[in-house]
Amino acid sequence: MRRLVCFDLDNTLIDRDRAFLAWARWWVDRAGRGPDAVEWLVAHDNGGFTPRDELFAAFRERFGVAVSVDEYDREHPSFTWVEPAVLAGLESLRTAGWRVAVVTNGGVVQQTRKLEHTGIAGAVDYCCISEAVGVRKPDPRIFAIAASEAGASLADGWMVGDHPSYDIAGGKNANLSTIRIGHQHQVREPLADHHFTSIHDAFAVILAS
Repeated sequence: MRRLVCFDLDNTLIDRDRAFLAWARWWVDRAGRGPDAVEWLVAHDNGGFTPRDELFAAFRERFGVAVSVDEYDREHPSFTWVEPAVLAGLESLRTAGWRVAVVTNGGVVQQTRKLEHTGIAGAVDYCCISEAVGVRKPDPRIFAIAASEAGASLADGWMVGDHPSYDIAGGKNANLSTIRIGHQHQVREPLADHHFTSIHDAFAVILAS
């Protein structure tokens, strides 16, 4: 059976934080607020881990303007993008015989829109969104689901992501080799098998394995 490579989406395949900044600038300008409102949103966003209802309720209390979570889920994905070289890297893995899956914690509406808007949905074999399957990283069951749906085995597979507590811990829980991308999180454990600034280094390591 084919081997599997799992990729996280936000801040791994795409620069989610820069997309959030772009959305915040657009939304704040539309709402008639100043740069301090953008700075506040970015400072309290916590890389997307602050629950949206809590973030936007606090924003309304501070700035007197309401942000709809439903509208955010529909609007934010249009500010995301993917580097052409990342899509080429995904294709190189599939050409080499790997099955490729996105495994992402998040809501169906927003994550599906991101995957479709960037073209990543068409560049992989399966997209596993936690809300859709009812289990989240680091639970190893989400990787088993991804493997089954992608027609692959977890044996000798990989997990690539930016978050130690979700991506790296989850990959290890599923007995996958792991690659951490970037330095966004202060959490240091567990350590990945490899740690790169660029995802392009990850493609090279996996292709050579």
